Amino acid sequence: MQRINLIFVCPFFFFYILYLMQKNNKERLPRPGVVSSSSVASARKSRKKALSVVMDNGLVNVTLSVPEGMVTGIQYNGIANLLEERNKENDRGYWDIVWNLPEAHGNIFDKLAATSLNVVLEDENGIELSFTRTYDDSIYETQLSLNIDKRFILLRGYPGFYTYGIFERLEGWPDINVYQGRTVFKLQEKLFEYMAVSDERQRIMPTADDRARGQILDYPEAVLLTNPANTFLRGEVDDKYQYSSDNKDNRVHGWICPDPPTGFWMITPSNEFKTGGPVKQDLTSHVGPTTLSMYFSTHYAGEPLALTFRDGEPWRKVFGPVFVYLNTLQENDTEPLSLWADAKEQMLIETESWPYSFPLSEDYSFDYQRGSASGRLLIQDSYISERLITGNSACVGLAAPGDAGSWQTENKAYQFWAVADSEGYFLIKNVRPGNYSLYAWVPGYIGDYKYDFYVNIRPGNRITLGALTYNPPRNGPTLWEIGIPDRTAIEFFVPEPSPRLMNQLYSVNQAEKFRQYGLWDRYSELYPSEDLVFTVGVNNYQTDWFFAHVNRNVGNKTYVPTTWQIAFDLDNIDFFGTYMLQIALASANEAELQVRINNPDEEAPYFTTGTIGKDNAIARHGIHGLYRLYSLEIPGSQLLFGRNIIYLTQSRGSSPWRGIMYDYVRLEGPPEYT
Repeated sequence: MQRINLIFVCPFFFFYILYLMQKNNKERLPRPGVVSSSSVASARKSRKKALSVVMDNGLVNVTLSVPEGMVTGIQYNGIANLLEERNKENDRGYWDIVWNLPEAHGNIFDKLAATSLNVVLEDENGIELSFTRTYDDSIYETQLSLNIDKRFILLRGYPGFYTYGIFERLEGWPDINVYQGRTVFKLQEKLFEYMAVSDERQRIMPTADDRARGQILDYPEAVLLTNPANTFLRGEVDDKYQYSSDNKDNRVHGWICPDPPTGFWMITPSNEFKTGGPVKQDLTSHVGPTTLSMYFSTHYAGEPLALTFRDGEPWRKVFGPVFVYLNTLQENDTEPLSLWADAKEQMLIETESWPYSFPLSEDYSFDYQRGSASGRLLIQDSYISERLITGNSACVGLAAPGDAGSWQTENKAYQFWAVADSEGYFLIKNVRPGNYSLYAWVPGYIGDYKYDFYVNIRPGNRITLGALTYNPPRNGPTLWEIGIPDRTAIEFFVPEPSPRLMNQLYSVNQAEKFRQYGLWDRYSELYPSEDLVFTVGVNNYQTDWFFAHVNRNVGNKTYVPTTWQIAFDLDNIDFFGTYMLQIALASANEAELQVRINNPDEEAPYFTTGTIGKDNAIARHGIHGLYRLYSLEIPGSQLLFGRNIIYLTQSRGSSPWRGIMYDYVRLEGPPEYT
């Protein structure tokens, strides 16, 4: 095997690419040397026979297979390969997509092996490689009908590398469904044992072998560790979904090797290319040790987040770049955990540098090509205040045109979000050119806001929208309310887990104990024969309203529907007026919510949602999925003087995970009710 070296020499820095060329003879490897431009051209012509390409900037060395574009090795800090060499070369660092044809029953897992390599740039400041695969319509039944361009960038002086991808469909191509797209890195298990997802969620993790020796619980991802190598972990549950995060919180996560002290981090400087908006949840890092960058998936949302292409729909989108950051301890620093603090600092640097100036794809949008939109969001609710209320902490964003709230299931375009200050002022920066709708939602208020006009962003535009007024759904004065309208069930009662099904991390971190395994069955233990009854003015939603309306386990893995009651008293009724019951759901999974008023035995419910949702947030330890709001008009004639009861039935049984999470429930009187 012969190695051809391309070296570029400049003051205080060298940068080179190594092409490993397959030869029958086994000549001694030549020493690196400076080559001419003609040699460079000659090497490029031979790339089809190459086995791998190596990028090295003196700090990090990255090896990729040719032409597939799989990351097979990462050399850093004296470690020959950070990636797990026991895995096959296409199972260490890769992009992948899960997809199928509309008429197919099973899914196809495609690691996006490329068929061609192009060196886009190579100079003293860095290099960009492009691994491409072009769709061939002659074999479409077995090939993903997308053009794939995977890019890798190594810059001078940077301890890490960037990766981004461009996916393209041309008009007329076959229909497909695409469910997941991501970048995956699988690290050496013997080196990386400590995982960090946030300040509160970090710990020594079990190994894949620990899981293999454990007991699989209700689904394969959840394993009870019965005989781990680290006895401290015995009796704990490991489940990758326990480490999910909202897009807005998923900026940096990864692993620490204690000896030699080395950090491997996935940094996401922007969420503009992710689907489902800022509160869409997805995976981060988990046992493997595995680090992910999830660009889109159906997790915590279901089919609405699948990318469905029909009738030859064209499409093109850039995902990333994301930054794989590597770090080690500074001089005189002996604490490996300081690598997490350094990774967070680097995340802030990357975020402030967005959009990057160095990607060379013509589809990437630079800062001078982008615009911004600013304004102020105010709330008008005369039943709370006669004056306009500032949209404190409102989440305001630009996304593809659609109905109010449609951003949470939008999955093909870009989204740009900002959080308003305490006075409701917002600035949405770095927006790619295009035509958008402006959306918002405000903590403390139900519903979704949509601006009446489109926002057309052009390069260099700084659009000032002025004061915008949101009128949240409201029929009359609040008679009573349960919960806080924040799109999650976090404020409700989350029980302690079964002592034999705990993750110690969330025993310490009580704020996120909803991530414990098996909480759905705790309802049956707390309410073994009679369901939850909540009496307004007596009970407290923080202690008396279970966080998820789930089925009851009656034994032998049999789950039956449950009916909750809201009891309240009315001393004054407007029999000719219209009352309004506002029910905001934080999640639903193959559920049906039926509402009955003062008559639990009435065969036809007063209202039903029908079957809704495939969020699966109950099983996957999420405290929310997709947001839904139902406004039910109730004639005063349906109500009684004195005690009234609203019956809430989740009517779909048979599964522990069929259920809903309430965000907020409110009964409003008629407009003139006193």
